Amino acid sequence: MINNHWLSFANRVPSRNFNNRPSDNISLIVVHSISLPPGIYGNHFIEDFFTNKLDISQDPYFDEISGLEVSAHLLIKRSGDVVQFVPFDKRAWHAGESSYKGKSDCNNFSIGIELEGTDTDEFEDRQYEILSEIIKVLKSSYAIEDVVGHSDIAPGRKTDPGSGFNWNRIHELI
Repeated sequence: MINNHWLSFANRVPSRNFNNRPSDNISLIVVHSISLPPGIYGNHFIEDFFTNKLDISQDPYFDEISGLEVSAHLLIKRSGDVVQFVPFDKRAWHAGESSYKGKSDCNNFSIGIELEGTDTDEFEDRQYEILSEIIKVLKSSYAIEDVVGHSDIAPGRKTDPGSGFNWNRIHELI
């Protein structure tokens, strides 16, 4: 299901917002939530944002994020469709200033998975199903030790995936 660090069933939308990891030790999955504009679903703006093609004239909120260069490895849309922006062996720019278990800069050793959603909206059944399958595949291919939220690695700075994400459900599925 992973071929040359790309998920075989994901739609590839390559981003240039990545660089090399300092080592091959990939041990963490970080779950995020994103929607652009906030709370609006079912469009192409996340893909545009992660590939530096976001037309800021499309929404006033986009002025706030204009010029940012960010990415994640994967996006799971509310429909269950999966988009991959960065191969897993590369360092996507999803975590920002972060630390986990005494190790700083989680981008160096993590895989970032964005769920189309907000901190407060409930996620779709299909998103949980796909996320659990992806976690299983990643655990069989890399030395994944933990699955955490962005809020766990950047407390006080980030709140996603938020109260709408059911951690018990994902733990039961994996």
